[in-house]
This record gives sequence, C-alpha cells and structure tokens, in this order.
Amino acid sequence: MALTAGGITENVKLAIEALRVSKLRSSLTILGVVIGVATVMTMAAMVQGIRDQIVTTIEVAGPTTFYVLKKFSQTPLNPDDLPKDVRIRPDLSEAEMERIRLLPEIGYASLWGQTLARIEAEGVRTQGMAIMGADDGFTLIQGGELVEGRWFTKAEITAGSPVVVLQENTARNMFGQERALGRPVQIGGRVLQVVGLWAEPGNIFAPPGQSVGAIVPFRFMDRSYTIDRTNALFIPVKPRAGVPVATAQNAVEMALRESRRLRPGDGNTFDLVTQDQILDTFNSITSVFFLVMIVLSGVALLVGGIGVMAIMTVSVTSRTREIGVRKALGATKRDILVQFLVEASTLTGIGGIIGILTGLALGKVASAALDVDAPVPVTLTIVAVVVSVGIGIVFGMVPARRAAGLDPIEALRYE
Repeated sequence: MALTAGGITENVKLAIEALRVSKLRSSLTILGVVIGVATVMTMAAMVQGIRDQIVTTIEVAGPTTFYVLKKFSQTPLNPDDLPKDVRIRPDLSEAEMERIRLLPEIGYASLWGQTLARIEAEGVRTQGMAIMGADDGFTLIQGGELVEGRWFTKAEITAGSPVVVLQENTARNMFGQERALGRPVQIGGRVLQVVGLWAEPGNIFAPPGQSVGAIVPFRFMDRSYTIDRTNALFIPVKPRAGVPVATAQNAVEMALRESRRLRPGDGNTFDLVTQDQILDTFNSITSVFFLVMIVLSGVALLVGGIGVMAIMTVSVTSRTREIGVRKALGATKRDILVQFLVEASTLTGIGGIIGILTGLALGKVASAALDVDAPVPVTLTIVAVVVSVGIGIVFGMVPARRAAGLDPIEALRYE
C-alpha cells in the first residue's frame, strides 16, 4: 500500500478497527497519554490566565508605577522569624512617605497597608478578605472606578476616620438591592460607615493575589488592625508626568538614604520594585512550577509510550497470520511498517485529543475557582497533538519493525 493520503486513511481505518476490537486494552494504554497531556494543558491555561491578569493590572497602574518596600521577597517572609538582614531594616514610615511625596520628580506617593479580615453587616459575614489601608488616590494604582458615593475626604484621611469604601460585589452580597451608603459594617470587629462603592477593573490581580473587599483610610487601619510591616506595608509611587522612571527612582533612593542616614558604603535598607520586576518574579515562580508539571507529565507520557509499545507488540503477535496473508498478497515491508506505525500514532493521537479536551475543561474549572480568565493555549494545543502522535511513532517503531520483518511463510503457519 503506497504512502498516499488514501493509504494513510485506509491505515487509520484499520487502526481504529483494531482498537475497537480491544477497547479495554487500548483505553488503559492511552490513559498515560491522557494524564500527561491533560496536566500540561490544565497548568498552561491557568498560568496563562493569571499572567494575563497581572499584565492587565500592570497596564492599569501604568508601567511607570513602582513600589518602596521594607524587603522584596518572592515569597512572603514569616514576620515572627525574619532573617537578620531584614530585622535590622527600619519599617516604612509616614514621614518617609511625605518626604518622597514632596520630591519634584514625584507626582503621587502614599503609604498603604493591607490586612485580612471578615466583613459583616445585616447578619451576613464574608470569608477573610483583603482590606486595604489607602487614600483617595487608590484608583490611580489599582484602577477601577467609584460607582456610588465618594472617596475619603482629606480630613478623614488625616484623622483616620472609621469610614470605608466597599468593593461593589461585597456590598451587593451584604445589602442586596438596598442602598449601602451610610450603613454601618463591621470589619475585623470594628464598626465603620460605608461612604462609597468601588468596582474593580476587569482582570484585576492585585499584588497580594487576593480580591480586595474594602478600602479604609490608612491611619484607621494602622490604629485599629495589625499590619505585617514586612510583607504588607508599602509606598506606591508615580513619577510626575514627563519624568523617566529611572530618574524618579534615583530621587526616591537618595531621599530615603538621606532620611536613614546611610553612608556611601552602606547598602540600602529598603527595596524599590518596578512593575517589570513583579512580572519577572511571577514568571520565575511559574516557570519552576510549570517545569515540575512538564517533568511529571513527561513521566505519564513515558508510561503511556511504554504501554503503546506493549500493546503493539501483543497486537503484532496476535495478528501474525494476518500479516502473513497481507505479505502473500503483495504487501511490502514498508506497507506493514506504515500500518503499525499509523495504528500506534492513532492510539496516542486519540489519547492526546482526549487529554487536550480534559485539560482545557479542568483549566476552566480551576480558573473559575481562582476567578481568572484562562485563554485556550493554541500553540500548546498543537504541540500536544504533535507530541502525542510522535510518542506513538517512536514507541511503535520496535513492534512495527518486528511486524514488517516477519517471514510471510512462517507467518502463515502461525497458529
């Protein structure tokens, strides 16, 4: 049978018929391929979805925004067991923030904090949510818009008044269709008055990685709640229009060094982090995670490949007489080789397609649970199909060569 489109189609039909005859054996064989491909597809969809959200958030805040932190770490540090080089660093202060704000190169700077607390009103209580301590410039960094009410007044910010801007969905879950403005809510046991509702931007992925449930004046948070001053206290900074980020960063660095009386040979006791660094950190974390998933998936694919080789070897043995008949009728070694290679690649190709569909479905479920929009990784889908078919060809080569090398007379005598 020549290696033409018609020949390949005929071989695929023969392969599907052979698989249909031994359904259980074939299903168990492709299971490894399904697991491997599904794992890769699930992880790819989730990682891409989260990455897209981070990029969108960076675009919301603007590429010029940067942050001052006590210590920038890829993973949160244990505040009760800080390394010595972190313990000796002073906490960020409002005085330092004010000094940064007054720099001619800076357009916006503020001291923000975050804590985790439950929000309660009208007998409804949320799970622990991120509560931000900020000011009326919150949307400059986080984006979104005020959909009802107002932001904090200067007097409320200065005094640290017990007022709150609720995230819109949080307010709706508590008060339903009733008006939330002016109503009291409890956050972490403290009573505050709702003055506004904030709608977060689409695809927001805040640096702490958790949906913001409410925003309160920073001074109220500082006075009323415990803030992790290593991981959850920072100064967001925006350069003045027309000022390059590097120039603004240099100005902030010099101001903080002078404020902390650091000598020329001393290292910084603070970190400046740009949006690109945040994205690079995320990429490095997910790259390692994704590499582990690739290795685990590779093991599953290897097991699937070995299964393919085993089932094809059994198939060759059970169809020895059929091979002899085909050779007696004029089939060449090449025809037999192609037949069994197509059968093996069809087996793994079906496994690959099932794995892709399973992975995409699991990716959607996981993404919905994480509240991210996971796109279909088109390139990886194509690669997954090619790899799964390739596994069939590679692991099917040994039994296919064995089948092609059978002596037709001996094959016809086989019982």
